[in-house]
Amino acid sequence: MSGVMKRMGMIFRAKANKALDRAEDPRETLDYSYQKQLELLQKVRRGVADVATSRKRLELQLNQLQTQSSKLEDQGRKALALGREDLAREALSRRASLQQQVGDLQVQHETLQGEEEKLTLAAQRLQAKVDAFRTKKETIKATYTAAQAQTRIAESFSGISEEMSDVGLAIQRAEDKTAQLQARAGAIDELLASGALDDQSGLGTKDDIQAELDRLSGGTDVELELQRMKAELAGGPAAQQQAIEGGAPGTAEQQSRHRFDKQ
Repeated sequence: MSGVMKRMGMIFRAKANKALDRAEDPRETLDYSYQKQLELLQKVRRGVADVATSRKRLELQLNQLQTQSSKLEDQGRKALALGREDLAREALSRRASLQQQVGDLQVQHETLQGEEEKLTLAAQRLQAKVDAFRTKKETIKATYTAAQAQTRIAESFSGISEEMSDVGLAIQRAEDKTAQLQARAGAIDELLASGALDDQSGLGTKDDIQAELDRLSGGTDVELELQRMKAELAGGPAAQQQAIEGGAPGTAEQQSRHRFDKQ
């Protein structure tokens, strides 16, 4: 059972792969890949913007802390000038605390600035890669479309395409039906002429007696022409006239009438 299941699974995967390959359009696949690269580029750009925003906030905080530090330094100077050493000490103590925060923020600012530069460089490289892929994608799509059109034209000329095969089969069926109808019409004409098939309409068809009379009459004309030619060869114009006017014994008319009486 295990071997059978593995074989069935392989067959199923092979058929599914063949169906997917038939349904896959390389142009759609390229467009999908290009769309994914654009989405990735957009994410990188958004990351650069987020890092730049964080860096800008740190710069604003640094400016505020530096402003406060300068203010505390001025206050310490004034307090010391007024003989308030305690106030001057307090102001300088607060300034020292602010300077510690400024140092920490400067480290973070340098880190964010470095990350921003890295992301900016990565975005530029990715942008160049996306642009190159877009150019290549359009080239491949144009080449594929041209090859597809050439293949369809070649199949149409050779008659192996599905559409042209259907047209060829339709033409063959039409020719076969036409030949069949022509053969049937010819057979019916022959049967009507021989009298084997009666014309029920009563138009354009002679009965068997009239047909036999016409045949005998035609035979008589032939016999008379034959006798005239024999007379010309035997005796000249006089014998020819005698043969035509008097008729010779055993002429074709008598023989034909005799055959008709026998029938």
